[in-house]
Amino acid sequence: MFPEQGETWRDAETRTGSDWQETTCSLVPGLTILAHSEVRRIGERAALLDLASGREEPISRLEPSFGAPGEPWRRPLADPHLSRRPLWLLPEGGGSVRLACRSSSIFVIAQGEPVRGERLFTDREIERGVVLLLGNRVTLLLHRFRPVSEPSLPRYGFVGESEPILEIRRQIRQVADLEVPVLLLGETGTGKELLAQAIHQASARRAHPYLAVNMGAIPPSLAAAELFGAAKGAYTGADQKRRGFFSRADGGTLFLDEIGEVPPEVQPLLLRALENGEIQPVGTEQIQRVDVRTIAATDSDLEAAIASGRFRAPLLHRLSGYEIRIPPLRQRRDDIGRLLLHFLRQELEAVGEAHRLEPAPADRPWLHASLVARLALYDWPGNVRQLRNVARTIAVESRGSAEVRIGAQIERLLVPFSGETRAEMETVAAPALETVPSPSRAPARPSQRRRSPQEVSDEELVAALRANRWEPGATAEQIGISRAAVYLLIDACPLTRKASDLERSEIEQALLQSGGRLAEAAEQLEVSEEGLKRQTKKLGLRPSSPQILR
Repeated sequence: MFPEQGETWRDAETRTGSDWQETTCSLVPGLTILAHSEVRRIGERAALLDLASGREEPISRLEPSFGAPGEPWRRPLADPHLSRRPLWLLPEGGGSVRLACRSSSIFVIAQGEPVRGERLFTDREIERGVVLLLGNRVTLLLHRFRPVSEPSLPRYGFVGESEPILEIRRQIRQVADLEVPVLLLGETGTGKELLAQAIHQASARRAHPYLAVNMGAIPPSLAAAELFGAAKGAYTGADQKRRGFFSRADGGTLFLDEIGEVPPEVQPLLLRALENGEIQPVGTEQIQRVDVRTIAATDSDLEAAIASGRFRAPLLHRLSGYEIRIPPLRQRRDDIGRLLLHFLRQELEAVGEAHRLEPAPADRPWLHASLVARLALYDWPGNVRQLRNVARTIAVESRGSAEVRIGAQIERLLVPFSGETRAEMETVAAPALETVPSPSRAPARPSQRRRSPQEVSDEELVAALRANRWEPGATAEQIGISRAAVYLLIDACPLTRKASDLERSEIEQALLQSGGRLAEAAEQLEVSEEGLKRQTKKLGLRPSSPQILR
């Protein structure tokens, strides 16, 4: 959407209701605030419309003006430590943009490196998002977005205003009230279950059950019974009739996570349930009809699974009545500041320090712009889940501190600034980023150098965990990283999981097969014994009780 006759771009951006048209507005270059001494300003943005029209754009304390998406009120960065003399963004051919310092005294770090004089950003760099740290005080992202908001678009519980997340919200609106099955595709940690819940809540089934089942967490021998139910005595340990997920979700929505893990022998039964609404509990001849809408999700390549014979093509076609691809966090970089602030609020409240994000003296912001700049440059293989874990770690390690403190496990995630960059940052009037040693850091073996977690492949991690009976401390010592880094790698690795991810039925089955011996059950489930002990306690299970060994 472009301004109509007699209307400014600012007027167009704040149109509401029926005035918003469905036509796609062109992407324009703009800036999003990732960090600011006033944390409530994180997420504000400024569309650089002069730059889009082939003219120069200034960046300084006084311009451009930023505002929350869809809101008319705007104001400049207004940080007193930034110069009034602007930096300049100049349009170049092929979508590139040149940053020129000229007479400005603002110290700029772009993509982790100081800018002296000028720096050219290619079209590809801007598409990915260019991270600009200004005066060690404000972090901005130079990228492209649509300058006109769609005010009628529901949020559906999502945090973010990036183009990919707006498209997800549009797709929810299109499909939620229909009865078609939905297939969610995306990397681990992108929020597939949150999306499934949003679709259910926006559908006509919202007052009926919503059930979620992780197919990767169910032993193949129990998959049919878990999905469709079982008669008493149908299998070892089935001492009573069991209702399956399809029966329990009747009238509502069933979320089938990790759908690629459905055993081949169960796939025909699942296809029948999806096509005819008919299920047959294990050990019975009775056919039951159910009314269930399915939402399936996977982070694996189902087409490749079909080619190898591990997954049935008709089942995929039935599951994918409508496909939604969830973007990884690295493709929605302008949401990193918004998400980090959202998670920090939750985690700081949990440790009793929510006041850390309240307005503070401009000279002493709790959340440093330099930390956010380095986080924004990271590629986040564990996506939003990993970012939340980092926010939790920051909140815990910074307890009682007037400034953010980070340990070794987070330091290793951060894109390093060179010694030269750090030296120049120290001359800027802003607090330095404080790093504290991690209390859980295990010393590396004398003969082995300390490694970056990014050097450890998924296969090496799994091999080391197996060799050390899934104990993080021993694994960390073997591969030369910290114990905390092992936890982060486990979160990000699609081949591993934690005991807290296990469901009750899977733990019960493992304890049955191990005779109630926790260590054997942990090895069978491929999690740490200590973690399994905590999870059984949380679920109210006792390994040696008759409840398990029946």
